[in-house]
Amino acid sequence: MAHQLEQMAYVGETPWHGLGNQLTQHQPIEVWAQQAGMNWRIESANVSYMAKNERGQSILMPYEEQRVLYRSDTHAPLSVVSQRYQEVQPIEILEFYRDLTEQSGFELETAGVLKGGKKFWALAKTGQSTALKGKDVSNGYILLATACDGTLATTAQFTSIRVVCNNTLAIALKGQNSSAGVVKVPHSTRFDADKVKQQLGISVRAWDEHMYEMKQLSQRKVTQQDAAAYFNAVFNNTNLSIADQDESIIQYYRNVAQNPQPNLNKEKTEPNARAMSKVMEMFNGQGRGASLSSAKDTAYGLLCSMTEFIDHERRAMSTDHRLDSAWFGAGANIKQRSLEQALQFIT
Repeated sequence: MAHQLEQMAYVGETPWHGLGNQLTQHQPIEVWAQQAGMNWRIESANVSYMAKNERGQSILMPYEEQRVLYRSDTHAPLSVVSQRYQEVQPIEILEFYRDLTEQSGFELETAGVLKGGKKFWALAKTGQSTALKGKDVSNGYILLATACDGTLATTAQFTSIRVVCNNTLAIALKGQNSSAGVVKVPHSTRFDADKVKQQLGISVRAWDEHMYEMKQLSQRKVTQQDAAAYFNAVFNNTNLSIADQDESIIQYYRNVAQNPQPNLNKEKTEPNARAMSKVMEMFNGQGRGASLSSAKDTAYGLLCSMTEFIDHERRAMSTDHRLDSAWFGAGANIKQRSLEQALQFIT
């Protein structure tokens, strides 16, 4: 199957998806643009269509309400958009980080192009790092991504990556507006990098609040019954408390740890049973870092098992499809729901 990933560059260890061109540290933006496949522009042309006149002759007619976007290098089409659409160029995504990397100690770590140029991103390490008990380290990042096919507004967000398993998790702040930690610029509005940085509030505050929550989760012990209820709530999108959930569901997934062989008849009746069985096994010791004191039998361990499952184990047509989903699609939504459910343990 063809890859969604057009090209990618990275520094440091090979990313979890195993794709891309490796760079040495502190490369200039121009090198990143070339190696990440982002050294081209989005061009546009008026849309036309072929019609026939009364003589049956073909005539080319303009459709002035829309434009077609295409790549300057290959001339491959990207999408059809309205005249009001404000495109964001690949180089603008990288230029966002120029002053941050040259003056503020940030370091670009990955950048690349998905779906033939329809989606592109860059991820930079902020220099913020925190260790929970058991030397469970997470590092802070800022992800900037956009798309020109209608699937994603230009989005800047804080992200944490757990080192032991390379899991990614968008940072959301407890008690804050749902947009805290993320800025989205619709394509009906011109992208202003300086304004986005100001709105995002590039500072230690978002990181400190996020890691405070993670520390609380690492100190919150949970039972097997808690775990079963949590996974049921995440996968089946329920908001029921443990006491409100069907005891047969809780009992079934609580027993998974003791009997890892799947009950195929039960899987036909319980939604997402196979996935829930897998994350229960990961939580109970099979996940990367599951035995660390910060994760073992804790709410933080529940969250980590979910993020690892989405980033590394969830079924996908290819590794690059999994990356796209984990950062921008259904996988990212599940991880956000996982975080929201986990925070209920400490509220």
